[in-house]
Amino acid sequence: MDSSIRPLTVPRSEPINSKWARRRDVPIAILAWIALVFVILWGIGHVIRTVLILAIAALLAYALAPGVKMLQRFMPRFLAILIMYLIVLGLLSSLIYLIVTTAIAQVGGLATSVQSLLTPGKTGQVSPLEQTLRSFGISQQQISSFTSLFTSRLEGAAGNAVPVVTGLFNTILDTILIAVLSIYLLIDGARVTNWIRHNSPQPTRANFVLSTVQRIVGGYIRGQFLLSALIGLLVGGGMFAFHVPYAVLLGVLAFIFEFIPILGTLLSGAICTLIALTQGWLIALGVLGYFIIVHILEGDVVGPRIVGKAVGLHPIVSLVALVAGSELFGVWGALFASPVAGVLQALIVAIWTNWRETHPEEFEQAKQQVADKVDDSLSGHPVTK
Repeated sequence: MDSSIRPLTVPRSEPINSKWARRRDVPIAILAWIALVFVILWGIGHVIRTVLILAIAALLAYALAPGVKMLQRFMPRFLAILIMYLIVLGLLSSLIYLIVTTAIAQVGGLATSVQSLLTPGKTGQVSPLEQTLRSFGISQQQISSFTSLFTSRLEGAAGNAVPVVTGLFNTILDTILIAVLSIYLLIDGARVTNWIRHNSPQPTRANFVLSTVQRIVGGYIRGQFLLSALIGLLVGGGMFAFHVPYAVLLGVLAFIFEFIPILGTLLSGAICTLIALTQGWLIALGVLGYFIIVHILEGDVVGPRIVGKAVGLHPIVSLVALVAGSELFGVWGALFASPVAGVLQALIVAIWTNWRETHPEEFEQAKQQVADKVDDSLSGHPVTK
């Protein structure tokens, strides 16, 4: 056998195999992360009440933390927390008292107006409301059928009073739990945060996550307060311009209701329209049209820009997150949609940036391949690889 004959050598195929392995592993990793997110959302859906209580307590503690920190300069921390909660409780109690007393007076006036509309005349004439309905072509039979339907609905609502009382009791219990948890978070929250920052296996990443959450949540709270203040001013000023009674109180109510996503402006608009009925139908229609404009500005223009800018989200992303959160978890999901989406966006951007810094060769290779394809297409001689 001739020693000059050498065995046939086969080119190594590791680069091709590694390329295909990368193309296979990336979709698998993406599908695995999507499945993990769905599993987490499914688990949260089964313990949503507990998660919401913890989240609201954390937001309340975060909102009161600056005031506690300011009072802590002059007194012990526990006393500062106690005084801060007493101040908040006093403000809420005063506001509730003002709202209840005003509502009682307004409901009394509204009941008097409704009674005058429904009371027939002394000479056997029909009531003013029936006269108005007949002028629009509504017959007596239609009025009677509507009255019977309305009465049956009221009877059905009265029969469902037990679930309403149960829901009210659960709301009071949840409020107490939120207050207690927020107090504990104010007392030990800073200690837990410092422990995570200094004792985490990866302190750099832990500090980044904590700083990102604090920045976005703080921006969300500030943006929501700014949006609520703007809507409160618009409602209060508009009611004053329409000569609706208690314009200042209605502005305060709009400020509070604005913290309820989607339904906030609708609730304040319904209350203002009902109160405007005491001044006449034309005033009520004007108030209703005004609130339609305010709702459009709040939901499609001002809201996404203020809250979205505070949490670092594009208005389109903020609207998509709002719709997705409301579909998944209802009103509470819409309430926390913007800060959660902001945190996820910041974490995804950080992970992507870190990946580019730790794997520069892959991006350089991709850039070179794109440049080669562009050169080949411009020269008119494409090269297949």
